[in-house]
Amino acid sequence: MTTDPIADMLSRIRNASQALLPSVEMDHSKIKESIAQILKHQGYVEDCEVSDDEHKKIKIRLKFEGRQGVIRGLKRVSRPGLRRYVGAAEVPRVLGGLGISIVSTSQGLMTGHEARRQNLGGELLCFIW
Repeated sequence: MTTDPIADMLSRIRNASQALLPSVEMDHSKIKESIAQILKHQGYVEDCEVSDDEHKKIKIRLKFEGRQGVIRGLKRVSRPGLRRYVGAAEVPRVLGGLGISIVSTSQGLMTGHEARRQNLGGELLCFIW
């Protein structure tokens, strides 16, 4: 049992990308599945699948450019010990728009760009570039 499952997920993706592993597998939760779907939609990972057995798992297939992963960096912003909330106008841009931020809003998880467009604030979960 981890105290911060999102940080654990990001660390697994970071380590697998640096080790040039084709995929990474982790326990399932709705928030992890939503983050994986955002990464797939934004083009950072090839695919994400949820297994249907009794112990649900998420399998994320990573995307590579040559011998380097498409994901260059991941940073957990809001954590259990220090939550970080932002308003719609305060959602930060990552590397001048080259990366994404993931925000947990009242409408669900979405990128920072979508949150600004829909005028929504929320908990700033992580940065990915």
